Amino acid sequence: MLAKSWPWDDRISLPLRRRPDRPLHYVLLGTGDFRFEKESGWIRFRVMTKVAIVGANGYSGEELCSILARHPRVKIASVTSRQHAGKRVTDVLVRLAGLPGIGSMEFSEAGLENLLGSGAEFVFLALPHGLAAEFAAPLIEAGRKVVDLSADFRLRDAAVFHEFYGNEHGAPDLLAEAVFGIPEIYREQIARARLVASAGCYPTSILLPLVPLLKAGLIKCSTIIASSASGVSGAGRKTEGSLMFAECHESLRAYGIPKHRHLSEIEQELSKAANDRVLITFVPHLAPMNRGIHTTIFAAPEEDVDVSLIASCWRAAYEAELFVRLPDSLPDVKNVNYTNFCDIAVRHDARTGRIIILAALDNLVKGAAGQAVQNFNLMAGFPEAEGLL
Repeated sequence: MLAKSWPWDDRISLPLRRRPDRPLHYVLLGTGDFRFEKESGWIRFRVMTKVAIVGANGYSGEELCSILARHPRVKIASVTSRQHAGKRVTDVLVRLAGLPGIGSMEFSEAGLENLLGSGAEFVFLALPHGLAAEFAAPLIEAGRKVVDLSADFRLRDAAVFHEFYGNEHGAPDLLAEAVFGIPEIYREQIARARLVASAGCYPTSILLPLVPLLKAGLIKCSTIIASSASGVSGAGRKTEGSLMFAECHESLRAYGIPKHRHLSEIEQELSKAANDRVLITFVPHLAPMNRGIHTTIFAAPEEDVDVSLIASCWRAAYEAELFVRLPDSLPDVKNVNYTNFCDIAVRHDARTGRIIILAALDNLVKGAAGQAVQNFNLMAGFPEAEGLL
């Protein structure tokens, strides 16, 4: 009998013994709790890790379902949607039809009793800000681990949350415990965490290039300006006049300035890396594309710092990282969309003495669902790239 407390990487092997009077039976195959592999005359099977996805009908939730349905160590135990409760998942998210383990599922209500009753050990919260905090505290109290894709636990200070998001935090006692979820920066802490605040698209595209440079003291903190362009899916699956096709197509516009919400967590993490207060200018734009983030960062290097030192710093930080790439060419969203990669490059403007840093990633993958699964893999003790390559 298999115990759920066994390490997830352990496998039990049984020999295939052919009996002429009896066909082979795969007794537990239909439950989905075990994965079977036939190899060299042996049947290998292992316990699958059960997960729940709360808010699965949004763009990030749909991407999360798609990745986790293919994950070799995961069984999706519950998918929730207040709007679509009782409907078949694939009637709403047609893209998921045919994927193993989710094609026959229905959306359920996102009640705590339902989530705990599903047997899920990990819960992904793909909810608007302000709602995730309502779920995280009781789930953690019940012994579950939580990966939050919203902004509810990215900030360490409840007063800053109120300043930027306009409402009181729903679970301020958890802010000190939550780990900011960029694996390339906080891998060890994520692996030990019960609650991970998975970083979003804009912060990831800015922090991955800048954090190593600030830690190394290579750029002047007071000179940083970031300009980003996001695909329309970054605004979520909602009906708003400003997001209609006719309003976005053949258009480019800035928004959320001068104090975009994500500026709070960007400055928090940059200040931590620099060991000093860092304030930046951040200008996000809505671009006429479905998905993708392109960020351009301008900064002045410290004295005697040139592009070669910037590149060397990145190589030292990221040469062993699977999902950060340092191409010679300039980053382009078409090369990262539908992947968990972030591409980073730098150019030196000799005329002004500034450096120009460019980054590109998929806002729904490395900027949301893919990064969340990367965090989950670390928390569960799985290979970090499982299900993502």
